[in-house]
Amino acid sequence: MASVREKLLHVAQPGAVGVPRSKVTVVGVGQVGMACAFSILQSGVADDVTLIDVMVDKLQGEVMDLQHGSLFLKTAKIRAAKDYSETADSKLCIITAGVRQREGESRLALVQRNVEVFKQIVPPLAQHSPNAILLVVSNPVDILTYVAWKLSGFPQERVLGSGTNLDSARFRFLMGERLGIHPSSVHGYIIGEHGDSSVPVWSGANVAGVSLLSLNPELETKQDAEGWSKVHQDVVNSAYDVIRLKGYTSWAIGLSVGGLTQSILKNLRSVHPVSTLVKGMHGIGEEVFLSLPCVLGWSGVCGVLQQPLKQQEAQKLMQSSQTLWGIQKELKL
Repeated sequence: MASVREKLLHVAQPGAVGVPRSKVTVVGVGQVGMACAFSILQSGVADDVTLIDVMVDKLQGEVMDLQHGSLFLKTAKIRAAKDYSETADSKLCIITAGVRQREGESRLALVQRNVEVFKQIVPPLAQHSPNAILLVVSNPVDILTYVAWKLSGFPQERVLGSGTNLDSARFRFLMGERLGIHPSSVHGYIIGEHGDSSVPVWSGANVAGVSLLSLNPELETKQDAEGWSKVHQDVVNSAYDVIRLKGYTSWAIGLSVGGLTQSILKNLRSVHPVSTLVKGMHGIGEEVFLSLPCVLGWSGVCGVLQQPLKQQEAQKLMQSSQTLWGIQKELKL
């Protein structure tokens, strides 16, 4: 007896199943992973969003919750993967999983514990999606992007970290608040390490090509009466403030990753400050990943801008690279 589906639908190509062209896998369904997934679903840029996590019940619950909203989305498939074979054919794999720092734990110890987590994640992702782009969001993002590059065996352009993309968004927002201008019209970059030692490129901060430094040469110094140098400190403190107030950060990094996903999957070739291999740039000789303005598209990092830096900015970037290398060279991969 024919089923309701068989009575309703004449199937033109029985059994034919297409391979997704813009499949995205998100590893980790914590607050950050779900914010990334939600942002990507809202953008409609992917035709398949697959989530995977070791916490099976939470994974199933989160995916069911999203699936129940499918009517309001333009994504064909939202699913939970039982194992990494179900992440196969991903165009982009986003890693948000990781362990948090314990009280009194050194940074090296934290990174090494995350290395052990990545050993369980990166090789199977690379095995089942050998042509994918890896986007690392887990912290410390710069070192873990290096770890993902080493563990995957992928070419450097196909492994990147979310880096200072969010730091730069915060920078532009805070400058815009002072100027009364929308952040999309305020241009400026934070580069280097994501976190406390990030480097604000005040020499490039501008609105419609008008350099802020040309209007106030003391802008980046403590002698500035308006206190513009505090903007960068506020950027650094932003995550700490949000964590203190709500316990974690999620929406802003989710929106940031959603923007990176659109740039890659739609081949927009737009510029984002993301963590990339910087050996040979700005005098850096070590294999470290730091954020510089990168052109993103189908191949991942399509190019890195040769950004002119003041001597002080270049020195701070060099210090970041040496700090990271000091930790990386002790890692057991």
